Amino acid sequence: MVAASTAAVSDYASAPTRYLEIGGRKLSYRRVGTGKPLVLFNRFRGTLDTWDPLFIDSLTGEGFEVITFDYSGLGLSTGARSYDPPALVKDARELILGLGLKDVAIGGWSLGGIVAQIYLAMFGAEVTHVVLIGTTPPGQLVKPAEQLFYDAAAKPGVDLDQFTTVFFEPVDEGSRKASAQSFKRIFSRTKDRSPDVDAEWAIAQIGTAPRNPAFPVDDILLMLKHTAVPILHLGGDHDIIFPVENWYALNGQLPTLHLVTYPRAGHGPQHQYPVEAASQIAAFVRATPLS
Repeated sequence: MVAASTAAVSDYASAPTRYLEIGGRKLSYRRVGTGKPLVLFNRFRGTLDTWDPLFIDSLTGEGFEVITFDYSGLGLSTGARSYDPPALVKDARELILGLGLKDVAIGGWSLGGIVAQIYLAMFGAEVTHVVLIGTTPPGQLVKPAEQLFYDAAAKPGVDLDQFTTVFFEPVDEGSRKASAQSFKRIFSRTKDRSPDVDAEWAIAQIGTAPRNPAFPVDDILLMLKHTAVPILHLGGDHDIIFPVENWYALNGQLPTLHLVTYPRAGHGPQHQYPVEAASQIAAFVRATPLS
């Protein structure tokens, strides 16, 4: 197992990429800040460089050590690429163990939120808090995804229009402005960038049209109904892939779930409201110690 220096870094846009050699592959990761470890699991087509640096830096400012990583075979990581959730859980598990993290909170955005829920089901005794962002609960949905997401997400590369359509609320001027600012921050890093995930391969893994349920694992829903681990979901009021209405439909059934919905926002609320989202996450973790 080989890793780079573990000296604390507070600026995500310039944080060095480190590597953990484990299981015949290298997992690329970045580690910023000091404090309580928060490991973030990424979205569909996400890499180290699709997180908004202001969101990550705001989390470190709230007293977190934030660890981000590329899934096997994607970005700067080596190994077999897959979007099969158990394979992504394996990546997260081996990274957390390999870095010797304790008292850890986990967070997952979109696909990463599905991974985080499975991780909680498998290793919940070792997790203090779960932060879900723009993701879906298990089981039948009251509101499925929009075809618009699949059409936009299948486009190769990334441009501002696509970014705004997928992650923000294009009909709102304030959201469009926030999108342009976030897009600029994300691309402020010019060296040592994690390469894009191939769009053709990626869309082939999830299909080209909405599914209901999107996450058909009934035992995970049962776990959410009985877990003692505090869970926070941050969502936008118009998420075109994982509508927040599906979480509200479970009101009264999930005893540790906290729901926060941001107005005139889409699938990336933490990029539209980076400082507020980090503050909300910090307040949630401080106020809900695991009993």
